[in-house]
Formats: sequence, structure tokens, C-alpha cells
Amino acid sequence: MQHAGPQGTHGSPETRAPASHPGAVRVPPQARAADVDRGWGPGASAPAARRTADTGAPADVARGEHTHSEQPIPAPRAAQPRPAQPRPVVQRSSVRGQILDALRSALVGGELAPGEVYSAPALGDRFGVSATPVREAMQQLALEGAVEVVPNRGFRVVERGARELAELAEVRALIELPVLLRLARTVPAERWTELRPLAEATAHAASTGCRATYAETDRAFHRAVLSLAGNTQLVQIADDLHRRAQWPLVDTKADTARSALMADAADHMALLDALAARDAAVVQSLVRGHVTGAH
Repeated sequence: MQHAGPQGTHGSPETRAPASHPGAVRVPPQARAADVDRGWGPGASAPAARRTADTGAPADVARGEHTHSEQPIPAPRAAQPRPAQPRPVVQRSSVRGQILDALRSALVGGELAPGEVYSAPALGDRFGVSATPVREAMQQLALEGAVEVVPNRGFRVVERGARELAELAEVRALIELPVLLRLARTVPAERWTELRPLAEATAHAASTGCRATYAETDRAFHRAVLSLAGNTQLVQIADDLHRRAQWPLVDTKADTARSALMADAADHMALLDALAARDAAVVQSLVRGHVTGAH
């Protein structure tokens, strides 16, 4: 027998299921106590599958209400936003790195004179870039002690003296000498032979008299030698100290630069011979003289 129930209880606007809203989670309506007693609500003790005369469906379904047998409609999945296009940070970093290398070469070669002040816009015009990567590169050089910031003017190239160079040489010897003495005892002679092309490259660069060209080949040789120790941090620290030691002094003369470079390059081949022969005494003498510039 069909039970229509009070019209004002289940057909009123107050209890009718609201229209579904896109993206909203559908919450089943709670049954009233009177409905439960009559067997109409989800918590009724009597069978709740009372069907309408029109559709034959459960009365609760006909009213649009949720029943236990009905699977809830999942909320529509929100559209995934498209990932933002990456900014060209790699390109900017590359430009800054190129400017940094160019400024370091200019420092070593004496193109940026000690004591002189250079502005980022002027250097940017020189390299064909904006002032921003030049300023960022100069900030890095300031951290390394190569230049100092002059407010409202730019950057002044630091005037270095013999004392600073001696201090750098002392630190380099403290770091590199124990490592090279250990490598002399453990590395086979053929490994040192493999490094001879790098030593020859330094000799060729020295013959040109170009300090910037020699600086690159010189540091490449020392990195290759120290890398045999298998300590990446050691190589990075030693390379940083080496770079700072390559900045020219205030009184560097062009006519003496080439002879000093040739003498420095000659130490490389002699050092490889001493390492291959495992001659600790010669290695120690060469390293101390090499890093201090006492030939």
C-alpha cells in the first residue's frame, strides 16, 4: 500500500534537496525524528524502500534525497592550472657568468687598473650588456676581495701589496704541499705523464706574455694535479686562492711579466718529474718556491 505521507513534511521548500552546484560536495540530508518513526528517513527501522506509484522507485530517491543504496556523485575535479612558464634564469646566469669571467681576465691582464673606479653602466656598454649582470658580477668580485664598493660611483679595484700576496702564498702552501707529498707516494708515474700536455700548455701561454691566457692554463694545470686526491672541496678552495694570487700587484711591469710567466711555467714540468720520481724533497722545494714566486 502506498504511503504518501504529509505533503508539508517532504514536499516543502525547506527540506527539498537543493540544486547541485558545480564543484560542491553533496551532503546527504539528515532524517527528522518523525520521519524515522514513520519509516521514511535513512535511519528508519522499518523498510525504507517504499516506492511511489508513478515511478516504482524508492520514495527517498523520488524526492531527490540520498539513500544508503545510492552511490554519492563525486565532486567534479578542479581543472589543473597550467604550469607557469619558467623564467630565463639560466640565460641570465650565463650572462653574469660570462661577464664575471671577462672581468676576472681584465683584472689579471691589468685592463682594470688597481685603484681605479669603474661604474657598472660604463662596463656594461663595454661588454654590450645592461648594467645589471655587470653589477652582480662586481658584487661577486667584491666578496672575493678583488674590488670594493664605492657608493654612488661604482667599484674600485683593490690595490694589492706584496704582503697580501705573501699571505696567500703561505695559505696555498699549507693546503697544497701535504696533498702533493701524499700523492707523490701513492700515484703511479704514468698518471703524472698524462698531465704533461697541460704543463706544455702553460709554457705556450707564458711565451705569449698574456697574463690572462696564462692564468687560465695555470689554474687548469693545478686543478688537474690536485684532483688526483679525490677531494672536490680541496680543489675548489685551492683554485679560489690561486685565482686571488694571480691578480697583479700595483707595480707590475709589462717587460718583466713575460719572464716571470716563463719561470712559473717551467716549474710545472719540473714538478711532474719530481712527482713521478717520488722525490719528496724536490717536490717540497718546488711547491714552496712556486706558490711564493721565488724562483
